[in-house]
Amino acid sequence: MKKLCIIACLLLGITAVNAQHQVNPFFDQKGMARIQTVEYSGTHDTIITVDHRQDDIIWSRMVYRIVDLRYKQNYQLYFPTKSDDLHYRNLLKVIADAIVDGLPIYEKNGETIKPNDFDIANPMSKAQVPMAYFIEDPTEDYSTDESHYDIASSSSMLIHYDTVSGKMEVNDYAFEDLSKNQIKYLLLEMVFFDTHTSRLHTKIMAIAPLNSDLIRTKDNVMSALHEAITFWIPFDALRPYLAMQYVIPFQNETKRVTFDDFFQKKLYTSYIVGEGNQYNRFIPEYSLIEKDVKKEQARIETELLTFEQDLWEY
Repeated sequence: MKKLCIIACLLLGITAVNAQHQVNPFFDQKGMARIQTVEYSGTHDTIITVDHRQDDIIWSRMVYRIVDLRYKQNYQLYFPTKSDDLHYRNLLKVIADAIVDGLPIYEKNGETIKPNDFDIANPMSKAQVPMAYFIEDPTEDYSTDESHYDIASSSSMLIHYDTVSGKMEVNDYAFEDLSKNQIKYLLLEMVFFDTHTSRLHTKIMAIAPLNSDLIRTKDNVMSALHEAITFWIPFDALRPYLAMQYVIPFQNETKRVTFDDFFQKKLYTSYIVGEGNQYNRFIPEYSLIEKDVKKEQARIETELLTFEQDLWEY
């Protein structure tokens, strides 16, 4: 009798648990798939960060990488290029919406591609933001270039600033034109070894959209790279916005990856254009032949990959 009572209690408990568990069907009443495409607004509060102690870092190296969205592995950062998609946004749209929401952006260094110190108290003002994204080159004559997109007019700026209300908004018409040519981003990374975790870590410190048209038209690659930088964004300030948007799924509609996951898991591909060195030079400044550039990039990549293994004895 005692055993029967125990079994009955267990059955009642299991039934109660099952009754409390809400089953969400994959298809709704209209027969459409329930696929969430936007994170909850509170997700940015759950971003995982690791505070590395300064005393534990015994080696670090600064690296500059270009993420080219023309590579297939980076397509999820490029699409969709239209602004009318109800579920997805590309990286440019996420950044533009974040700037309108108050994300601080910073001017580039006047002489090199390195960013100025990110002074929290001195980001670009709201009035400066619209012209920060693609400024016309006053030395160029675009009158005969039919393919040139005139961004000098206020109607074609990516972000509008209302001087009366002090508010900014994204210009969807300009976005669709600019988004097609936004194919490159510059990343500033720090690769470092932490003795506490006994492993090599990589942290993206900043990201900068590049004007690809300037890179293609300039003879001096390094000068073009500097001019192509529109502005710098501290990556940690951008992460809360990246965590609230999914990228377009690839080959699996139910696999949900946010932009933050995409970068933290290094699902993108990139190539090195420079590193921290005593000469303060980047690869295009001392390697002018394509073969030499690739050789130098391979050397740096190899050194980064083998550093951790060289610390151990087998």
